[in-house]
Amino acid sequence: PSAQPGGVGGGAGTGSGSAGGKLAATADVPVGGGVVLADAQLVITQPKAGTFKAFSAICTHQGCTVSAVENGTINCPCHGSEFAIADGAVVAGPAPKPLPAKSIKVSGGSITAA
Repeated sequence: PSAQPGGVGGGAGTGSGSAGGKLAATADVPVGGGVVLADAQLVITQPKAGTFKAFSAICTHQGCTVSAVENGTINCPCHGSEFAIADGAVVAGPAPKPLPAKSIKVSGGSITAA
């Protein structure tokens, strides 16, 4: 009986809760690049080592989901819009405004929703 309350004490619950909120591992996000998480409609970038940013993966032009992070930009396949990995700013149109920033939390090697 004494083992049961200890097991329910929140250790397991806390672990599964944080795992459920995990978006990516820091090791999955290359320096100077990023990853597109289409299911979460999120792009996570690492403009410089140890600095992680997150943006909406929905292009501000016509709502397409961006498809790749290459050469320092987040790229939309529909009409060629490109956004800066550091701040989501428009680098190449036709997108009219930057990708909206999203909140994330980096803890150890994990990136979770904030």
